[in-house]
Amino acid sequence: MNPYTLPDAELDRLLGEDVPSGDATTAALAIGECRGRLDFRARFDMVVCGSEEAQRMGELRGLQAVGPRLASGSRAAAGTLLLSLEGRAAALHVVWKTAQTLMEYLSGIATATADIVAAARQGDPDCAVVCTRKNFPGTKAAAVKAVLAGGATPHRLSLSETLLVFAEHRAFLDEAPADSVRRLRRQWPERSLVVEVADEAEALRWAAAGADILQLEKWPVDAVDRIARQIPGTRIAAAGGINATNAAAYARAGSRILVTSAPYFAGPRDVAVSLSAS
Repeated sequence: MNPYTLPDAELDRLLGEDVPSGDATTAALAIGECRGRLDFRARFDMVVCGSEEAQRMGELRGLQAVGPRLASGSRAAAGTLLLSLEGRAAALHVVWKTAQTLMEYLSGIATATADIVAAARQGDPDCAVVCTRKNFPGTKAAAVKAVLAGGATPHRLSLSETLLVFAEHRAFLDEAPADSVRRLRRQWPERSLVVEVADEAEALRWAAAGADILQLEKWPVDAVDRIARQIPGTRIAAAGGINATNAAAYARAGSRILVTSAPYFAGPRDVAVSLSAS
C-alpha cells in the first residue's frame, strides 16, 4: 500500500537540514566521486513506512534505486531488504541518515497502528481505528501516511473539515442540545456531527438531540458497553488511552470507532544500513 509520497520540496528541506553547507567529512577525504551502494534492511519485524520517500531522496541527489523496494504498508521480517541505492559517495552520505531516520520513525508509527488495528478487529471485525491530530507539529503529512500504512485512518485532518463539539465549545453556548444540532446541520449539512460527552446523562441527551457519533473520553469499558446498548442507533467512538492492550475490549463493548494518539508516541523501528564501495 502506498497512500502518497511527500512532495519533493519537503524532502529537499529535510535533506537540507542535515547538510546546510555541504558534507565536511566526505569533502575533506575527497571521496565524493567514488561509487557505492546503500542498503536499508529491517533490523526487527515491522510494518514499513517511508521507503518511497527514502528512494525519492536518493533520486533527488542523483542516486538510482537498484532492485525491488518494499512499499509502505508491507510487513517486513527482521533482515528484509527494504531499499538499495547506488551512485556517488557524496550523495550516498547526504541521503543516508535522513532517509534511515525517516523510515525508522514512520515505521514505528505504522507498526504501532497495525498492532492496535489487529487487536480491535479481534474484538469486532468491523471496528475502525482512527488516529488523532496529536502528531508532533510540522509532521502531519508524514504521520498520516504512517497511520494509513498501518491500516487506520485519520480522526481529524484539521479543524477545518470536521464537526466535533467539545465541552470547551459548549461552555460558550446557552441553548438546548437540539438547537445546537439544528444550527450545525444548517451550516454544515454534509458533515457527520460528533459530540464528546463526559457521562451517561450527557450521552443520552446528545443522542436524543440527533448527534451522529458520541465520543466517550476515558470511559471504562463497562460504561461504554452500557451506553452502547441504550442507544444502538448512535455510533460510539471510544477515546483516551486506547492502545493494543485494550482495543479488543472496547470493540467488544460496542465502540465501532476507536480514537487513539498512541501510535505517535511509539518507538522507532530500527533500520540497519550498510554502505559499501562498488
